[in-house]
Amino acid sequence: MRGPSEPVIDTSPTPGDEVRTTTCYMCACRCGIKVWLQGGRIRYIQGNPEHPVNKGVLCAKGSAGIMQHYSPARLSRPLKRVGERGKGEFEEISWDEALDLATSWLKPIRERNPDELAFFTGRDQSQALTGWWAQQFGTVNYAAHGGFCSVNMAAGGLYTLGGSFWEFGEPDWERTRYLMLWGVAEDHDSNPIKLGLGHLKARGAKIVSVNPVRTGYGAIADEWIGIRPGTDGLFAFALIHELLRTDRIDLDYLVRYTNAHWLVIRDPGAADDGLFARDGEGRPLCFDRSSGVPVDANSIDVQPAVVGEYTLADGRIAVPSFQLLAERYLDPQYSPDAVSERCGIPADTIRRIARELAENAFDHEIRLPVQWTDAWGREHAEMVGRPVSMHAMRGISAHSNGFHTCRALHVLQLLLGAVDTPGSFRYQPPFPKPIPPPNRPGRARQANGVLDAAPLGFVHGPEDLVVDEHGQPRRIDHAFSWSYPLAAHGMMHTVIRNAWARDPYRIDTLMMFMANMSWNSSMNTAETIGWLTDKDENGEYRIPRIIYCDAFSSEMVAYADLVFPDPTYLERFDSISLLDRPISDADGAADAIRHPLFDPATQPDAQGRPRDIRGFQSVLIDLGARLGFPGLVNEDGTAKYRDYADYIVRHERAPGVGLLAGWRGADGSQEAKGAPNPAQLDTYIANGGFWRSEIPEHARYYKMANRGYLDWAQQMGFLGGGAPIVQQLYSETLQKFRLAAQGHGANVPPPEHRERVATYFDPLPIWYEPFEHAQLGDAASRDFPLSAITQRPMFMYHAWHSQNAWLRQIATRNYLYLHPDTAKRHGIGDEDWIDVTSHHGTITVQARTASNVQPDTVWTWNAIGKRRGAWKLPKDAPEATKGFLLNHLISDITPRGDYANADPVTGQAAWFDLRVRIAPSASHDAQSHPQFAPLPHGRVDDAPLRYGADFRRERDTREAS
Repeated sequence: MRGPSEPVIDTSPTPGDEVRTTTCYMCACRCGIKVWLQGGRIRYIQGNPEHPVNKGVLCAKGSAGIMQHYSPARLSRPLKRVGERGKGEFEEISWDEALDLATSWLKPIRERNPDELAFFTGRDQSQALTGWWAQQFGTVNYAAHGGFCSVNMAAGGLYTLGGSFWEFGEPDWERTRYLMLWGVAEDHDSNPIKLGLGHLKARGAKIVSVNPVRTGYGAIADEWIGIRPGTDGLFAFALIHELLRTDRIDLDYLVRYTNAHWLVIRDPGAADDGLFARDGEGRPLCFDRSSGVPVDANSIDVQPAVVGEYTLADGRIAVPSFQLLAERYLDPQYSPDAVSERCGIPADTIRRIARELAENAFDHEIRLPVQWTDAWGREHAEMVGRPVSMHAMRGISAHSNGFHTCRALHVLQLLLGAVDTPGSFRYQPPFPKPIPPPNRPGRARQANGVLDAAPLGFVHGPEDLVVDEHGQPRRIDHAFSWSYPLAAHGMMHTVIRNAWARDPYRIDTLMMFMANMSWNSSMNTAETIGWLTDKDENGEYRIPRIIYCDAFSSEMVAYADLVFPDPTYLERFDSISLLDRPISDADGAADAIRHPLFDPATQPDAQGRPRDIRGFQSVLIDLGARLGFPGLVNEDGTAKYRDYADYIVRHERAPGVGLLAGWRGADGSQEAKGAPNPAQLDTYIANGGFWRSEIPEHARYYKMANRGYLDWAQQMGFLGGGAPIVQQLYSETLQKFRLAAQGHGANVPPPEHRERVATYFDPLPIWYEPFEHAQLGDAASRDFPLSAITQRPMFMYHAWHSQNAWLRQIATRNYLYLHPDTAKRHGIGDEDWIDVTSHHGTITVQARTASNVQPDTVWTWNAIGKRRGAWKLPKDAPEATKGFLLNHLISDITPRGDYANADPVTGQAAWFDLRVRIAPSASHDAQSHPQFAPLPHGRVDDAPLRYGADFRRERDTREAS
């Protein structure tokens, strides 16, 4: 019995009086959430236990979505610039005026030359719409976030496996015995990874983390390999060397599912050198040891050779591609002893890891009693698996050698037979795709002004490049040019410099969505700000017009001429589509929606005024109708779609194929393909906001060559045919570019690019020193001896969340972390202020010592530093006074100034190539540098932002009454 002085404790508080389900947008994980409301306000956000992505698990970011929705930094109305660009001086205007103004800018461009519009989108997850909209406009100048984030990962996988790491594949969490995490960030796909790691720890599987820094996942790993940045490919080659040397590879898997046995013509100097030998019908050949002649490599009743040299019927010499692979990686230059010092990994450790991989793959193989039929009609009584998995992310991708490093990891997996077998890395639908995927980038406009294909795609050969008759780039970002041929996601990081330089031409309007390019999303931040504000000899801005859309008052807002205010993720429709970035897992296809839980007009801004905002997707659809896009108007010229929600339901990309795969058909009885269903969105909402379709059990492994899966995928619309997908150890696509660089074929690079293309378009993965280090030469080791990288904190995502009132309680500023030995060597104490200098610039920051980093690397958390006045933070917020960005040190071009600071194959931004030196700082003002003039976006009230006290007061009032 409670005494009179004891407090009243509610042991079973109610989360609210109403609950609604939707999809989180606090990172790219796309978890299902339950949003509890009380009196029409958010009371609590929890994970949805029914959702296939997170199964009820939710991270700090997801829970803090409350404070994202109620952020004072939310934009409230369309804005038109009235002062100088960059000063943040705007007037509020109506939507009619905003859309009329945008139409008046865009209409003449589309009539005159659609390429004068550059449309670049950030972390939007709406590429199924935005890319299609750019195609309708007719511009080749469209790109998305992946060019500075993940295109090496995507292209490296899609040109090798037909799938990739990141969010499009996953380890077999239930069965793997040995997992290697390569450069895995903790902010993407975090809840599924955490769930998976929990399964592994519970089963006693070994987890090895390869990363210069040990945080998050690395902290719970059984072994941390503190590798030197940019040397992951060398480490992978040393492991391959050991597996080949000890003959611990899966030759049966290689012959069945890869092109290991395909014959490669060996005729140096000839136009077909390095291409596959083919018969008269274009089928690749292998050498059949039983008959002694070359035969169709896809035949199943042959004994193909994987080594040796063979003479073709016309006298040419050819060797199996595996022979070329073995010749390369058995070379002593890839031995553990040869690469050890460069990677910072003891040679004995490399040899041990190779032994552990082989032991787990071959001595502990998995046999599942599941009958299946392969693509050639052979029936199998069981599925044999190699319980070794790998997962990789930005840590290996964001280097100028990242494409080949990604390829190297996939070759390592293939040699172990560890791709889509029980216990290994697994494809997630709609992958695997043909290699390369069939959609090529758009290049020509049709009579109605629409581009012949979407602006982004996959190049199959030099003939697919988007270049003019002289071989010069046609895109403002130079993607799909001879400089960066396989730039499958475009190159957002080059567009502002090139638009300012008018290279290769002058654009009229730059339109961007949620891309903070004047701050944390740009290399070379100060120069980027200069390009955005620079004027020509006539006093006109060199980038004439900038239209920008964001939900919050980020640093980029100040540089726009017209601002479209976007809703928070709880006020908008989104389609998380199989045409874009779905939420599938290895056992099923899935997609999802977000839907408005609130009418924005009922969600007042920081001044208590109703907000007048619209979802950017609906704005695009409105603009497209005003501009007369064929896909957005009826025959009488009226708008075809009411808004984005209407578009999601009724738009068909092909007959029966829309943005959502669930509950199609007039009555909702079909999936994947079917006529539009007017009740589709309501059905999704009733089902927790998602749809999922299980892959048949007999089709869940060997997807690249499993007849059950190939037929299922074709039925679902993921594949255009049922042919098996042959994984590419050796890439003929890359060799075609090398031959072009040697002068062969109708499409050859201009002379200034030939050496570059010939060097980096190697059909087998290669390793080379990251460009910043290599081009600085001896000065790199002498003047810039340290690598500097960022890590993604698990508790924040990009720049969005370091303005979130709850997440700021975890960190309001960042430090530069140094190994204690490194700090001692440079005379730096804990919390000293230091100068960090690259070949490009200097920053002043506060240092801390930490033993969780290899000694030749310094690191910090990404994107916490803010500009004063942005994001409605207090004027003296630690994010601006003590927080910082490494971006100020990173040049957007190489030290030689000849190319972008990017991978030469895909154009991915090489954020992690950065080299620096450190020294105690002479500055004594105890704040980070550089500092920029404050933006006039500061909060009216600097008092701490609080939330939830009124719920307690209301409860106390109820209890008292």
